[in-house]
Amino acid sequence: MLRTIASFTLALTLILCLSAYTQQEDSWLTNLKTASEQSQQTNRPILLNFSGSDWCANCLRLKKEVFSSEAFTKYADTSLVLVHADFPRMKKNRLPQEQQAYNDSLASVYNPNGIFPYVVLLNSEGVVLGESSYFPGGLEALQTKVVAWTTAK
Repeated sequence: MLRTIASFTLALTLILCLSAYTQQEDSWLTNLKTASEQSQQTNRPILLNFSGSDWCANCLRLKKEVFSSEAFTKYADTSLVLVHADFPRMKKNRLPQEQQAYNDSLASVYNPNGIFPYVVLLNSEGVVLGESSYFPGGLEALQTKVVAWTTAK
């Protein structure tokens, strides 16, 4: 009986964790294919954010200064398709194995040097329009980069 309860609790925890990573806070996606489809439908670029959510100080700073703000949410809702590729290190924050493998595959293409945080702007076909590590200046700095990246080519 105790094993049944423990197994049920573990299964429920895994399901909740998986759903948390597939429906991240706000409108962040975790799958680039889904983001590409949305990007094609909305004609918005994809902002792919590589972060170490539980160990990277600049990742936490970028989240606090930009991504967690209401102004960013409003901006992103009308201007971007968001994808988050997280690389937590703490055991309690580990991603489901499938999601971690997927994030690893994204990093091998778009962040092969393992820079954190790393923000990449892509078009709907996955072509890199611009990329940056941590940048001070909050949302205004990000918007300036996005405009420059999308008008540069």
